[in-house]
Amino acid sequence: MMTQPKTQPGSLTRRHFLTTAAGAALATAATLSPGRVMAMDPIKTAGIYTVPVEQQWVSRIHKAALTAQERGDIEYTFSENVSNTDYARVMREYAESGYKLIIGEIFAVEAEAREVAAEYPEIAFMMGSSFKHDDALPNLAVFDNYIQDASYLSGIVAGAMTKTGSIGMVGGFPIPEVNRLMHAFMAGVKETRPDAKFQVSFIGSWFDPPKAKETAFAMIEGGADLLYAERFGVSDAAQEKGVLAIGNVIDTQSDYPETVVASALWHFEPTLDHAIEEVRNGTFKAADYGVYSFMKAGGCSLAPLGTFEGKVPQAALDLVETRKAEIMSGAFVTKIDDSEPKSM
Repeated sequence: MMTQPKTQPGSLTRRHFLTTAAGAALATAATLSPGRVMAMDPIKTAGIYTVPVEQQWVSRIHKAALTAQERGDIEYTFSENVSNTDYARVMREYAESGYKLIIGEIFAVEAEAREVAAEYPEIAFMMGSSFKHDDALPNLAVFDNYIQDASYLSGIVAGAMTKTGSIGMVGGFPIPEVNRLMHAFMAGVKETRPDAKFQVSFIGSWFDPPKAKETAFAMIEGGADLLYAERFGVSDAAQEKGVLAIGNVIDTQSDYPETVVASALWHFEPTLDHAIEEVRNGTFKAADYGVYSFMKAGGCSLAPLGTFEGKVPQAALDLVETRKAEIMSGAFVTKIDDSEPKSM
């Protein structure tokens, strides 16, 4: 059974929308040409998420959508905790209810989701995916959090902060969007700690903090004095054991002020804003939106050091600034390695 979403300020829950506004939405949609929205109308946008909106990755999509709604660009509602078996059905429900832009993540339901998108060519689908876009399906664009630039910079900081050179890395699944960030982080570490060793493990879940925490405990027992927190739960382990952590996608330092040194942040706003513009102009098409997560596009950044100001060696900070400038100018390109990282 699908968990109903929480009500957000200025937005509608999925249940409320479907029971009170579906008819109006369909009437509005009927007045619009396919793939185009009238200039002054907010674009009816739905988010479909397989995890809670508090989860790191999805929270960034949700935040960007709420921001766009506050600007008046979209009218946003969402469903969270949608099971893989329910995903296609929920896509169809939103498509039948007059939504013009549907966003979400289809990593585990690629075939089913693409079948639904093909059934509604007048609707723009922008989905997180490990696969490339298909020109034969012109209304489905794909994206992923290509924040390897920020991950690389966080690695430079981590390498300067580890005392033992032993680093633990806990991920969800070894899929490209996780692998590339881990590899970029490891490469950054090597800049300031060439002899660093890594323990790498995947917990087989996108949201299982207890399991991530237990895995992190094992790494600390194995000698790690700094952890890469790709999943929730890792920083809890680091805090309890008095070791440091590097965050991923969101900044959790306020929750772990003595633990989280730095974080690679994902900003979904450039990705969503481009899709909104394309839908409004009637030019939305199959494309890879991953480039809007690059640092040059404003899609990622290194979080402020906050409580760790003055604690990170200046040489590392200088190198971060040098590499950042080179990334922005194109003089340095962070390698994208989607292969599964291994302990080393």
